[in-house]
Amino acid sequence: MTLHTDQMSDSFRIGAMLAVVGGFLDAYTYLARGQVFANAQTGNIVLLGVHLSEGDFKKALSYLVPILAFVAGIFVDEWIKHRLEGKVALHWRQTVLLIEILALIVVIFLPLGKADPLANALVSFICSMQVQSFRKFHGMPYATTMCTGNLRSGTDHLVKYFQTKDPSRREKSLHYYSIILFFILGAAIGAVGTKLWGSPALVICCILLAIAFAMLFVKPKTE
Repeated sequence: MTLHTDQMSDSFRIGAMLAVVGGFLDAYTYLARGQVFANAQTGNIVLLGVHLSEGDFKKALSYLVPILAFVAGIFVDEWIKHRLEGKVALHWRQTVLLIEILALIVVIFLPLGKADPLANALVSFICSMQVQSFRKFHGMPYATTMCTGNLRSGTDHLVKYFQTKDPSRREKSLHYYSIILFFILGAAIGAVGTKLWGSPALVICCILLAIAFAMLFVKPKTE
């Protein structure tokens, strides 16, 4: 089966790159910024509840901040889409990518420790904008900053392939699992980079986001 996309933002290449960034950022905030998840708000919500039950309100607040920042990112992303779509030279998704890059540059210069809440809030904010802006590849819904939905969708298509022997189901399943593998790759690179260089390792994410930004200028082709 040949999969088609009518815009570059729906391409697998963009999705794979953004999944690497998503995995990288989760590893970075967990390892360098107080064991907080940038993307997986379910984990933060669980840990928020755990620390509230223990009466550790200060620690609970460290998980509440990225959750609220994630929510704020969705609002801002939708505002950008509404205000800019079709009204400026840049695609509104390119504006989102530029905001991501600028926010990560700020995070690079935020000191470890006392500035962790702000750093985590910024990363969660841009991750929510990313997952809200890039929601499909080849017309199929997916996420670049978390894996649970991708794992469910990939497995669902795999089960239906075994039931129907429809090759399109197998191909869709492989695409979802591939996105998960790129996320894992990003987490591995993020872990190594963070341990070696600390926050400056985020330059890797900035480069990938800049490439994605440039790719959005390219007219999409059948993949």
